[in-house]
Amino acid sequence: MFRRAFWFTAGAAAGVWATTKVNRQLKKLTPESLAAQAADKAVEAGHRLKDFALDVKAGMSQREDELNDALGLRRDAMDPARPDNVTALPGQRRLRAIQNDKTTHRSSHENRSTGSYNRNEDH
Repeated sequence: MFRRAFWFTAGAAAGVWATTKVNRQLKKLTPESLAAQAADKAVEAGHRLKDFALDVKAGMSQREDELNDALGLRRDAMDPARPDNVTALPGQRRLRAIQNDKTTHRSSHENRSTGSYNRNEDH
């Protein structure tokens, strides 16, 4: 008699547990629940993307500072005439760049007038 009562109780408990599990899974598969899960995933992905973009921006800024230091480009805080986002080459390098630009680039008209025009240079 006790054996039958034990197995009856164990079966009833297992049935209640299985029914509860199945109902929970069915509620997770309703359209409203699926939409809420998708929205949560989208928000989470948006936060990750924002964090990634901030990391990239910080890395770009750090690398830009490293390159400016390596090239000797500095922003002068004392020069109010120049905006903060504009940098200039130091004096000697700027003059050298201007001199090289004038000596190495000649127009095609100048080449024609000197008689050393080569049609293949235009292509």
